[in-house]
Amino acid sequence: MIEVKADSLETSFSGVEMGGAVVRPLLSGARDGGRAAAFSGFLRSGSSVEMKSFTGVTGDSGGYAIPKEIDAVIDATLTSISPIRAIANVVKVGSAGYRKLVTSGGTPSGWAAETDARPGTPTPTYAEIAPPMGELYANPSASQAMLDDALFDVEGWLAGEVATEFARAEGAAFVTGSGVARPKGFLQAPVAAANDAARAFGTLQYLASGAAGDFAANPQDRLIDLVQSLRGPYRQNANWVMNSATLARIRKFKTTDGAFLWAPGLAAGQPATLLGYPVIEAEDMPDIAANALAIAFGDFRAGYLIAERSETAILRDPYSNKPFVTFYATKRIGGCVSNSEAIKLMKFAAS
Repeated sequence: MIEVKADSLETSFSGVEMGGAVVRPLLSGARDGGRAAAFSGFLRSGSSVEMKSFTGVTGDSGGYAIPKEIDAVIDATLTSISPIRAIANVVKVGSAGYRKLVTSGGTPSGWAAETDARPGTPTPTYAEIAPPMGELYANPSASQAMLDDALFDVEGWLAGEVATEFARAEGAAFVTGSGVARPKGFLQAPVAAANDAARAFGTLQYLASGAAGDFAANPQDRLIDLVQSLRGPYRQNANWVMNSATLARIRKFKTTDGAFLWAPGLAAGQPATLLGYPVIEAEDMPDIAANALAIAFGDFRAGYLIAERSETAILRDPYSNKPFVTFYATKRIGGCVSNSEAIKLMKFAAS
């Protein structure tokens, strides 16, 4: 009897796992038969699929989660177009209420002789980091005739369009974003000339170039000072961040014995180095000008935090702009400086 009951129970669970006649679009990227075609059919013609959303959007609002196959393409493209994402600390969150605690100074200690009393020591100081969040969106369109063409790669086109729009917006936000309904860029953090011991938490340190809107004499010395202002543990993973115009100026600098400070990458895919540290070109960094913070140096994985929802929602709208079909894609993302000691800036000013 026990074996008969177990077999019956297993058969019952097997029926539940099969899910009856409900057919879902595959979210793993595999293309096996009708399930993989369901999402493509939705994109092309709006055909009905089971109305479930991974982002909390109700079914009658038309929200659908993009399959992982497309999300993977978007993430790979964002890394190449938005360089800050590639070197920052990126975390996946489930809501907009992400918080991170940072302790500064460690736990105080004291010295005592063998028989001395051990009084209590101060507790560590904590700071709460809450990256400002915003909703990044793209709204590309295609004609129905293009969607009807069997040779048109709907998934590839959608991934490329969304990736380009997202990368352009987030690349600027991570550098100069205001923090209002979008990430707060690291150049929007307060700055001061004081060193780590005297500067308030959350304030970045800058070093002056020595001249208003330009380098002073012996500019290589200023760059070395910027490197050494970053403490040793952060220098191990540090990067230079500047735009191509600033890098063009620096590539011409030479030491007193005629050697270039800038060194090209020796292997394909390896970044060029400046004073031994990789150089990241970010076109959203400002040009060299009076009081401009045109050069950043630091460990951005420790210093800048990007928090994002892992799912991208898409809404197919064939009605608002006939004969075009609009694909409204959204993704929630935030960012801010998480450790102000890990990033240093060069200000093009006399002091």
